Amino acid sequence: MLVPILLFLIGLILLIKGGDWFVDGATGIAARFHLPELLIGATVVSIGTTLPEVMVSATSAAGGHSQIAYGNAIGSIICNTALIAAVTVAARPGKVERKTLTMPVCFFFAAAFFYALIAYTTGSFTRLDGILLLCLFLVYMAAIVRQMTKADTDTNIDTNKNAEASAKDSQKNSLARELVLLVAGAALIAVGANLLVDNGTLIAEGLGVPESVIALTFVALGTSLPELVTAITSLLKGHGALSLGNVIGANLFNLVLVCGISITLKPFEIPASSMLFGQNASLVLDLPVMFAVMLILTIPALVRGKLSRIQGIVLLAIYVGYCVIQFAM
Repeated sequence: MLVPILLFLIGLILLIKGGDWFVDGATGIAARFHLPELLIGATVVSIGTTLPEVMVSATSAAGGHSQIAYGNAIGSIICNTALIAAVTVAARPGKVERKTLTMPVCFFFAAAFFYALIAYTTGSFTRLDGILLLCLFLVYMAAIVRQMTKADTDTNIDTNKNAEASAKDSQKNSLARELVLLVAGAALIAVGANLLVDNGTLIAEGLGVPESVIALTFVALGTSLPELVTAITSLLKGHGALSLGNVIGANLFNLVLVCGISITLKPFEIPASSMLFGQNASLVLDLPVMFAVMLILTIPALVRGKLSRIQGIVLLAIYVGYCVIQFAM
């Protein structure tokens, strides 16, 4: 059991480092070619921090471990919201830009309702469902690019100044180094994902814990560490709202990109390894908790334009209770 645990931890480290390198390389290249900084953050960074979930879920689905593929995506959303964003909000609540959050929040709940509709009506996902989720991802990317191009003049000026400053900073690094970071980061993510999936499965079997529980907790937390690093960095720099946007964007990508790729590669049924109140725990616990924590986080922010410390505390309490129930089943 010791070797799988060590390899599991090594997999987590590789995922974290790989995600860091990938984001550094991608943002460096984007800045070098004078792409707007805001656009980079809304696309490259969010996708970069979601890459561990993409690799873990895709590898799991292709290998026939659909419980990990399903649990990792839903578990990461819950972890991102009720732990990572909650810590940020509880530590430093503040104002948020409602206009900026509206689009990703709307897209998230549209994808979530589509996902839940399939889960509750058919209990299984077909390849067509996966393709539709990927199409929603493409629509979102097109919509957010369009939104950025329609930004007001002042925002464009500030964005261009930031992009120019980033471009000057990027000159310190060679293009070759940035490309190496990009490729090496992707490679580390791939290797780390394999180690995480293989040894996560062995640990689950050794402890007698269902794969779905491991995926919804440990694996989900591990693949959410890039978002955690981003949240802590933003918090230390006094930009807590930045981490909120990254978390919501990452949550959306978990549904439309992570699940879309996994389902398209290998369609699967909703795992039924755990029961609660005589029903499939995924349907009476996981999906309702996902909706609940996102509603608690986003609705007050959209209505009042600010976050409160009590939101963070409530979300943390929900996450603790959720983990306790998972391991008690």
